[in-house]
Amino acid sequence: MTTFLQFDFPSILLGVLAALACGLIGNFLLLRGQSLMGDTISHVVLPGIVGGFLLAGAVSSWAMLGGAGLAAVISVGLIELVRRLGKVETQAAMGLVFTTMFALGVLMLEQTGARGVHLDVEHALYGSLESAVWLDATGWRDLFDPATLAVLPASVHRLAAVTAIVILFVLAFYKELKLTSFDPGLADSLGISSRGIGFALVVMTAVAAVAAFDAVGSILVIAMFVCPAATARMLTDSLRAQLWISAGVAVTSGILGYWLAAFGPPLLGFPSSVSAAGMIALVTGVFQMAAMLFAPHYGALRRSRSTAM
Repeated sequence: MTTFLQFDFPSILLGVLAALACGLIGNFLLLRGQSLMGDTISHVVLPGIVGGFLLAGAVSSWAMLGGAGLAAVISVGLIELVRRLGKVETQAAMGLVFTTMFALGVLMLEQTGARGVHLDVEHALYGSLESAVWLDATGWRDLFDPATLAVLPASVHRLAAVTAIVILFVLAFYKELKLTSFDPGLADSLGISSRGIGFALVVMTAVAAVAAFDAVGSILVIAMFVCPAATARMLTDSLRAQLWISAGVAVTSGILGYWLAAFGPPLLGFPSSVSAAGMIALVTGVFQMAAMLFAPHYGALRRSRSTAM
């Protein structure tokens, strides 16, 4: 029990919080046809994180988060600039910006002192869920002890705060987000700025992506933004229900994915565990595939039966 609390529980918390924060925002990105935005931001923050490390001269969470946030803001501006000057679609502009900035970040990792510390390409791609430990935990009562909870890994506190902010954002602007996602023209006619809400959504996407980056890595963040929302979308036509379902998929994926990564291989006779972040992303993908096949109204099997009739 003590070992689970000290080494497994913080990692599970990180996985669940990262999936939940990204999954909730992903619902509105999906409805707007902007699911690639989460992938874009998760890639473009890499040079900002490395730059923050180089400026601070050490692995400073706040300096690196600040650099990541600045990189995200710059990327949004670059996407808009490329879209207007090049007269290309938003998705094409996003693809150009995220590949360029991610390549820049990889080069910075390889060519600077960042490679010699906790930062490396593998960490940037796959995160470091397994590195979160809570050595002060001695029993289940510690889950209700504020003093002991206060010494949880800093990454857990950051992701918990960001997840709370995301939830409050969705609750506070639910009506505006819903209206601007389905009918931006009507929203503008009613005095609700679709552009302003869209910018706020991009900012929240950046916040969630930056906070989740250290836990699940750059590439795997996209699974958290897309799969829970896409799974829920196949199962309901109600946005409110979709949000609840996506949250359930995100939480379940975080818990089940970590368990399969940590304890599944040994049960099957393999000597070591596998990447927890990768397994969590895989589980979300399995949920989405299952929904695509077996959803009661929109699943492929249901459609094939209807066609046959």
